Amino acid sequence: MASDSWAQAVDEQEAASFSLYSNLVNTTNQVEVLQRDPTSPLYSVKSFEELRLKPQLLQGVYAMGFNRPSKIQETALPMMLAEPPQNLIAQSQSGTGKTAAFVLAMLSHVDPENKWPQCMCVSPTYELALQTGKVIEQMGKFYPEVQLVYAIRGNKLERGTKLQEQIVIGTPGTVLDWCQKLKFIDPRKIKVFVLDEADVMIATQGHQDQSIRIQRMLPKTCQMLLFSATFEDTVWNFAKRIVPDPNIIKLKREEETLDTIKQYYVICNSKEEKFQALCNIYGAITIAQAMIFCHTRKTAGWLAGELSREGHQVALLSGEMQVEQRAAVIERFRDGKEKVLVTTNVCARGIDVEQVSVVINFDLPVDKDGNPDNETYLHRIGRTGRFGKRGLAINMVDSRFSMNILDRIQEHFNKKIEKLDTDDLDEIEKIAN
Repeated sequence: MASDSWAQAVDEQEAASFSLYSNLVNTTNQVEVLQRDPTSPLYSVKSFEELRLKPQLLQGVYAMGFNRPSKIQETALPMMLAEPPQNLIAQSQSGTGKTAAFVLAMLSHVDPENKWPQCMCVSPTYELALQTGKVIEQMGKFYPEVQLVYAIRGNKLERGTKLQEQIVIGTPGTVLDWCQKLKFIDPRKIKVFVLDEADVMIATQGHQDQSIRIQRMLPKTCQMLLFSATFEDTVWNFAKRIVPDPNIIKLKREEETLDTIKQYYVICNSKEEKFQALCNIYGAITIAQAMIFCHTRKTAGWLAGELSREGHQVALLSGEMQVEQRAAVIERFRDGKEKVLVTTNVCARGIDVEQVSVVINFDLPVDKDGNPDNETYLHRIGRTGRFGKRGLAINMVDSRFSMNILDRIQEHFNKKIEKLDTDDLDEIEKIAN
């Protein structure tokens, strides 16, 4: 490609949202590596050229705004691109270039001459699958021979269809159906299998079992790559069942929370007081876009209504909405048509909107037994402070119970969360600067 058209491609990408990739979190997290074969040398790279990528992929990487590999990419990419392929279990926080790393691995292993599925990525939600697909389209922009198909609810194909696309992105139930019942995919021909957000997979009913059933259909030579932001024991046990003989990349636990996010809590006595505190925060600081998390659909609906009455542009997202409705809401929010997204946990992961500057936990995340859900907390606040930008997370505390939950979250992440007085407008302005 001529240098002027290359420059034009870079300009186009910088205008798009993916320019944010050039500003990945400059994490100080220590990456721990446990190799499958401790005697083999541990390679890491400081530039993408060292990886000897196909020229059209290198072009795609630069056009997306990546200048050099992020921390996780430095170590993970040489393992993922090795010959023979190596399996990997990796822990990586939001905004570290993890998706781009496994997308690059899939694109590198595809043989464009073969018109059948060769790489498969399973994501826990429709939104995350779509987002991964967008990264594939961006990175593969100069590699048009490689095609992508979405195995998601609502993408109905005629019976007897034999897929010609080389990469399949989808959710566990649909991918399993396409392999087993509908025979759209021959799983024996899959060379790379990626399982993203493993901690969400095992928390979602049925997904764990479906993922294991997909994995069992794959050939022994298939490269297995599993990613998760958090690794409780249940996730490790699941990961080891899915990925044989893995290399392991792990972050030290106390450093999981992003350093770029300021965290605060506000004491309130009722739902109405929480709403008033929210209005005070809004009145005092300039917010590009905000995400507000509620525990139930009912609270989310009430809060969205109250904010609308106050004149805010509000979008509401919850699990019972149809896939198409959810996609439309997210698209409008991403385009800035609404400034506030009120949601339940359906949106805690994988929605990258560069302009989100504040995340508010209207309700703190708890599991079904009433214990703190640390993974969800990490993912929620990870919607801000993405890609090196400074973020703000505010937690609403309205009872002794929720204070106890917050204390345990602080203890888990070994991170002090400061108290904020929302009646003190000067103090609020200060935290935003």
